[in-house]
Amino acid sequence: MKEYTNLFQLQESLKSGESNCQEQVDTYINRIQDKQHLNAFLEVFEESARAKAKEVDQKIQEKREGKLAGLIVAIKDNICYQGHSVSASSKILQGFESLFSSTVVERLLQEDAIIIGRTNCDEFAMGSSNESSYYGPVKNPLDLERVSGGSSGGSAAAVAADLCMLALGSDTGGSIRQPASFCGIYGLKPTYGRVSRHGLLAFASSFDQIGPLAKSVEDIALVMEVIAGKDEYDSTLSQREVPMYSKRLQVEGKPKIAYLDCYIEHEGIDDEVRSRTVEVINQLKEQGHQVDKLSFDYLDELVPTYYVLTTAEASSNLARYDGIHFGYRSDQASDLESTYVKSRTEGFGKEVKRRIMLGTYVLSSGYYDAYYSKAQKVRQLVKQKTDEVFKEYDFIISPTSPHVAFKIGAQSEDQIKMYLEDIFTAQAPLSGVPAISLPLGENSNGLPFGIQLMSSAFSEEKLFAFSAYLMNSLALKKD
Repeated sequence: MKEYTNLFQLQESLKSGESNCQEQVDTYINRIQDKQHLNAFLEVFEESARAKAKEVDQKIQEKREGKLAGLIVAIKDNICYQGHSVSASSKILQGFESLFSSTVVERLLQEDAIIIGRTNCDEFAMGSSNESSYYGPVKNPLDLERVSGGSSGGSAAAVAADLCMLALGSDTGGSIRQPASFCGIYGLKPTYGRVSRHGLLAFASSFDQIGPLAKSVEDIALVMEVIAGKDEYDSTLSQREVPMYSKRLQVEGKPKIAYLDCYIEHEGIDDEVRSRTVEVINQLKEQGHQVDKLSFDYLDELVPTYYVLTTAEASSNLARYDGIHFGYRSDQASDLESTYVKSRTEGFGKEVKRRIMLGTYVLSSGYYDAYYSKAQKVRQLVKQKTDEVFKEYDFIISPTSPHVAFKIGAQSEDQIKMYLEDIFTAQAPLSGVPAISLPLGENSNGLPFGIQLMSSAFSEEKLFAFSAYLMNSLALKKD
């Protein structure tokens, strides 16, 4: 089958009759089966995908297709799709079938995207390596001994391995951008309140955002036009109109860029990641951009603040999985208390239980002010400092991750090290601003890594335009 680098190319082929959606779906299903060893998909929606493909082919013939016609999409296993299983890669939701579709799924289907299946992820999106999944880790398609990143590791691996054209993930502290970096693709965390969370299984409600992973800025921009915007089912959503992102990918003027000293100078950053980031900064200066180094005093506070707040929210959000209402119920339960205790003990994995206990602790009497209240104050300081930067600069540039993908099992016993995976990605969700990882780096072993761009809240339009500009002018030259 002919390979397409973006949806526009595919749609040209579909309209000309060179290909059709049913052929595309069959090819992707066969490819997924051939690459089962990656463990990227938990389920392929063969029946519904083929039915949708047939419907879209008919619409194309009648020239009434939607703007995403033919786009093969995978969804992370924490996004609801009516009549299909959703488990957040957890035993506690094994066999559960969603009674409704998330807003993002409804909007994709309305514009004739084809949803091919659900992808593996860290259990309840809690992790940075996709190793906490009840169904086992996802392997990085670029090196099978390495992780794909987390928590949206299955979505990132699926795109990188050409098992779908685009995938949806969720980003709480870096869960789209870090796996995108590890797998050499694009990954966007939108502004908080830009994309509806209705139908997303909640981890931390004041952080979670659904976003796309893809192989082009153009596809990300187009999908964001469809999934973003007001929704009566999400009261935290902005009422702002959604720009035509895909039509506005030209940079106006010379954007001003900042980089934060503590990111580039951090002792934990890989030398090759640092040198490539500095190289990109110098190239931007050579192109006439104002690029300034700024001080930022809160880097060491980002991860602790993030984990205090998100575990507190998780302990509340996951209380609904109790063995009573839905999902897994222990066979060993004999009364109400044992139903709760045994079902949750057996149903949740180690990492989820760890975070529930941490969250319950920081919310408990006597510790609330010392931890949770203090973390909320630090979050506000981080947001204020970040907003101050964006009053003068258009973008903040940094590495997405301190290093390339690590080997499976290399960090699973060191939780502090694993939590520090979010050190460069936590600022954006703490501040509520959008951030994108661009595949602009590659180390001497050929493993990819991303360069991250952050911009002010609801400025995705200029973020996409500048991302396209960077990829056209600074992309690595392949032999």
